[in-house]
Amino acid sequence: MSRPLKIMLVAAEASGDALGAGLAHALKARLGDDVAFVGVGGSKMAAAGVASPFDITDLSVLGWLEGLKAYGVVKRRVADTAALAMAERPDAVVLIDSWGFTIRVAKAIRAALPDTPLIKYVGPQVWASRPGRAKTLAGAVDHLLALYAFDAPWFEREGLATTVVGSQALHVDMSGADPAAFRASRGIARDAPLLLVLPGSRPSEIRLMTPVYEEAVSRLKRQDPTLEVAVVAAGAVADDVTARVASWPFRAHLVPESEKYSAMKAATVALATSGTVSTELALAGAPMVISYRFQPLSYAIMKPFFTGKYATLFNHAAGEEIAPELIQNDATPGRLAEAVGRLLADPEARAGQSARQTAALDLMGREGRDPSELAADAVLRVIVERRGAGPSPD
Repeated sequence: MSRPLKIMLVAAEASGDALGAGLAHALKARLGDDVAFVGVGGSKMAAAGVASPFDITDLSVLGWLEGLKAYGVVKRRVADTAALAMAERPDAVVLIDSWGFTIRVAKAIRAALPDTPLIKYVGPQVWASRPGRAKTLAGAVDHLLALYAFDAPWFEREGLATTVVGSQALHVDMSGADPAAFRASRGIARDAPLLLVLPGSRPSEIRLMTPVYEEAVSRLKRQDPTLEVAVVAAGAVADDVTARVASWPFRAHLVPESEKYSAMKAATVALATSGTVSTELALAGAPMVISYRFQPLSYAIMKPFFTGKYATLFNHAAGEEIAPELIQNDATPGRLAEAVGRLLADPEARAGQSARQTAALDLMGREGRDPSELAADAVLRVIVERRGAGPSPD
């Protein structure tokens, strides 16, 4: 009897951990006991059978300055990950998102195990910044699993075989969301205006964005004391968010991960830190304002590399600013309060923005097959084509 396929999955932050878990479940559903996993990830991947040799929390960094500060930790964890690959000799390695970490891991494993297929799951957003990364990735891995059709040409031009699998964020199951129960459990009237604040999933985002949001919401509360406020405190940053919101001078309802989608559907308007959450909010039908701040020095270094017009994916897909984006110097409490206030005051504007957000999601591939299943098919196909052995994806 041949041994099970051994697949190594590597993720370095919460979003990648969720993707890795979905891929592991899909592969297990296809192959049962004929697949085994090793790798690096968080709690969701651990629950799916991928035991990580170290905590990935310290690897969740964004920005050049933050990256420099974390360089020593990243370098050690790259070495640890490559050593795990050398010890386990997997049939394929899937490197999930987290460009700075996974590109280093790819190069280290390629040097040590040149015949092992390397698959990147989620490419860098070269349409938004640093298009040269497409060539770098093409020289480091064998295959890319891209989330959106508009990603593929950038990498295929550099000779990197690419499969578009779609985004899991477009396939979130919100059938269990109960906005009425969410409001009722917190004593929020059915017709009361509710602002949902989503400050981010990285420690640096919480540190930079929550003070700005606190002041912006304070201004909105002064304009309308009846405004209800809820703040999502989810994942690895939940304790940090909870502690910061506790000191706010007005009441804010804290939202745990388990009630996030109910809160999104219950919200009149959302104020969100740029990221995957914007897609989830659009799926929930919530009109939103998007914001982001980097450390000033990081932004000064990175700004010349920004080539995309929009930071939000559905804005990029539609080619227009459907959801207002206030980034860096534009992300002031006054401007955020003004943008959110306009939506709170205008039901027609809210309905129009929500409809345009939904149409943009269709352009992104909302009706496709489950991304985890497509990703599993592609991983098995790469193994078959590269190794000439192993179970067929058909």
